[in-house]
Amino acid sequence: MKKKHDKIIPFFKYLAFAMALITIITLCLFKFIDVLPIEYYLLLCGLLISFDLIFTMLILTKRGVKRRIFGTIMSLIYIALVILMIVYELNTLGFLKKLGYQNYKTENYSLLVLKDSKSKSIEDLQNTTIGSLPLNTEGGKDAKNKITNKITVEFKTYEDISNLKNDFLNKTVSSMLIENSLLTILNENDEDFVNSYEVIYEFSIDIETKDISNSVDITKNSFNVYISGIDTYGSVSSVSRSDVNMIISVNPKTNKILITSIPRDYYVSLYGKNAKDKLTHAGIYGIETSVKTIEELLNIKINYYLKVNFTSLINIVDKLEGVNVYSKYSFTSKDGYYYQKGNNYVDGKKALSFVRERKAFSAGDRVRGENQAAMIEAMIDKAISPSIITKYNSLLKTLSKAFVTNLKTEEITEFIKFQIDSNPKWDITTYSLDGTNGFDYTYSYGSLKSYVMIPDSNTIINAQNKIKEVLAN
Repeated sequence: MKKKHDKIIPFFKYLAFAMALITIITLCLFKFIDVLPIEYYLLLCGLLISFDLIFTMLILTKRGVKRRIFGTIMSLIYIALVILMIVYELNTLGFLKKLGYQNYKTENYSLLVLKDSKSKSIEDLQNTTIGSLPLNTEGGKDAKNKITNKITVEFKTYEDISNLKNDFLNKTVSSMLIENSLLTILNENDEDFVNSYEVIYEFSIDIETKDISNSVDITKNSFNVYISGIDTYGSVSSVSRSDVNMIISVNPKTNKILITSIPRDYYVSLYGKNAKDKLTHAGIYGIETSVKTIEELLNIKINYYLKVNFTSLINIVDKLEGVNVYSKYSFTSKDGYYYQKGNNYVDGKKALSFVRERKAFSAGDRVRGENQAAMIEAMIDKAISPSIITKYNSLLKTLSKAFVTNLKTEEITEFIKFQIDSNPKWDITTYSLDGTNGFDYTYSYGSLKSYVMIPDSNTIINAQNKIKEVLAN
């Protein structure tokens, strides 16, 4: 019996050591991640240490086999639960490390030739003339160098994108070099153009950007966040038109949130260009241009931004296992999805179609802005529900690639602690700017007129007042 007893004791010692070790690791990780308020952290320390000591005493007791068996079972359950906790912590740490200001944007370029051209590769354009818009920006210069490092060519520059397109179609130039977001504008305004060319060379240029955040203590002071939804799939760092433009005004003292929607085609003064354009086109020149343009429009200061794209929305909603979104109207989207008046359960693709649809409504962009705000509310409701626990790890992996923001990691963790500690019931309201339909010249489309929405000054003033009211402490 003595020999058998001696063989059993080391196992229990190892088990006790394992419990102590994972308890220490877990508590150190929580402290390092720093997402728990101090009182919650101290409570967690007390609970884990208490469980550790109780189960250790049970497995090391000499007062009976039954206690030891019970202690062993509870110890193994404890170890399994704490290991699961460590997995959650490591995923949270990995997610937080990927957040924060991303100091670059990506411009994507395409080299086009006509479909009947004999040139089928970039090498075939040796000693020819390439048409382009002025390549005097940092990205433009790098794009030009990318071409001239491969072949010898001449560049003919155009101030007007319409003249560039016409000369390309008339074969005055052999090919056209254009950034993809501007190419999208050409395709959208001329349905025949997209069938006239083919792309023989594509590349991307990463451009360093400056941090334009206006940091405040977001757990104590009011702040504005600009939400930009760009009309692309794939990388969120790409510059592109901003189809979704919202200002989220947050007051952590009164627990009020105002979502202000601005129509994509709002005819605004484009910051830094001394010209008018659609708000959506501001995104072509970088999110900093969109931010500054909206600051001047609403006479506000935007503290932070968050940029997402089509892929982001689809993936996030799918990882949330769908959301319930409220629609003011019954309608069928151009993708063939039907939405009833009232609550609708949607997956990622159906959610994207819901927020993009505008032609199904006589009010067009006005209703689309309302639907986009409704989708944000639906996603927030699902994200803070208890059911999110089972989806936590997969959701974090999706979120880490789903958006770009200039919120710093420590700001995000402080807000998480604030949410856990105060658990505020947020009062969310929405407001949409309005205008009238029109046609006018835009900076990005040159000498041809296109559809724009002429701003209603009263709705701008109302938006300014509502934002000020929410931000007031």
